[in-house]
Amino acid sequence: MASPPDTSKTIKLERYNTYLRRVNSTKLLNASSKLLFRATLLVALVLIFFFTINYPPLSEHMGGGAHHVHTTHNFLSSAFYGGGVGGTAWEKQVRHSSTPKRPNGMSVLVTGAAGFVGTHCSLALKKRGDGVLGLDNFNSYYDPSLKRARQALLKRHEVFVVEGDLNDEPLLTKLFDVVPFTHILHLAAQAGVRYAMQNPQSYVSSNIAGFVNLLEVAKRANPQPSIVWASSSSVYGLNTENPFSELHRTDQPASLYAATKKAGEEIAHTYNHIYGLALTGLRFFTVYGPWGRPDMAYFFFTKDILQGKPIDVYKTVDDKEVARDFTYIDDVVKGCLGALDTAEKSTGSGGKKKGPAQLRIYNLGNTSPVPVGKLVSILEGLLGTKAKKHVIKMPRNGDVPYTHANVSLAYKDFGYKPTTDLASGLRKFVKWYVSYYGIETRVKREMDINKKSSQQTEESG
Repeated sequence: MASPPDTSKTIKLERYNTYLRRVNSTKLLNASSKLLFRATLLVALVLIFFFTINYPPLSEHMGGGAHHVHTTHNFLSSAFYGGGVGGTAWEKQVRHSSTPKRPNGMSVLVTGAAGFVGTHCSLALKKRGDGVLGLDNFNSYYDPSLKRARQALLKRHEVFVVEGDLNDEPLLTKLFDVVPFTHILHLAAQAGVRYAMQNPQSYVSSNIAGFVNLLEVAKRANPQPSIVWASSSSVYGLNTENPFSELHRTDQPASLYAATKKAGEEIAHTYNHIYGLALTGLRFFTVYGPWGRPDMAYFFFTKDILQGKPIDVYKTVDDKEVARDFTYIDDVVKGCLGALDTAEKSTGSGGKKKGPAQLRIYNLGNTSPVPVGKLVSILEGLLGTKAKKHVIKMPRNGDVPYTHANVSLAYKDFGYKPTTDLASGLRKFVKWYVSYYGIETRVKREMDINKKSSQQTEESG
């Protein structure tokens, strides 16, 4: 009988192969685990480095328990805005622009920085060594290219303007996370009286909702900034007492614009009373000058006179001339800086009031109302061209026929005193206007012709 085949060698070989497979699997598993651990560690280190760079320690610029609210928004804002707004390079620009160069200098957030008054105030603050960061949404209420030109001017003087809206709460929170602003100069607003008839919601969105959003972010800051903001002489509305005093009634607005500015004053009182924010309101009276607003009469009068177009000169229903307290931009800037310099610190912390806070309101005018007819005459002389006047009755659109400022309170508190008369101010404006719009040569040629013509008339006489 044949013996069975010997399978011992086959069995041993299979056992050995199984052993090798187990060893190799174990080695592969160990290697994979080590690789995964190292990859995780590398990602963790990268994240730690990223957040160290982008989010400095709380004590570096804010302090206090209230900052935890901002930190959450900080992370969300960074994720939302990506590598542009909220990125490392952007934060570096924000910090550089906001850092004061003089001892004990202010760090000021200027809203509406690419606007007329905002540009001039930003330049003045930067020139004296304060830190300035601008915020503007560059809306199309008037030609945005003029705002972009102002932005370029600010950039040349190392003032960075963030493009954003007052109603963007994450953006505002991000700015306060990055910079411990000592002051806010709030000049952003939907301006103009007549435009309210076309787009009333823009006034509510900017002048009321935007202001509230700014105050909400400011109240949570630690420390809270002091706030100076732009109201308007329009709040005097149907008041007939002259000159307008801060003690006069302001509960009869004649336009939606005036009503939103009056609402702003009441909102300011509320946030001062509840949260301890130090607030100063400035009632401007028809500000004019270089880099001004194209929707203002002196600006479009100049444009239309040069183009030979007729201009509308309004009179009241009883045939009286409309008169305005025209205030030159340099005088308004002095008033704004004076208000900032004398603003006391807010008394709240993290949204909680710790004591009474400063609340002020001032007129910033020129104290010498000028009839619009005189304004036109001065422009005619400066431009060397006669205006084609179209005299019409004043429409019922909310414009007030006569404004006259009493500025004694501002003079007493921070030395505000206007020094520029209308003729001098308009001369500076016209010089800027013809240069900015590239019509200096043509105007000069026309002025030379008019001068030569008058000389010939005198000689023949």
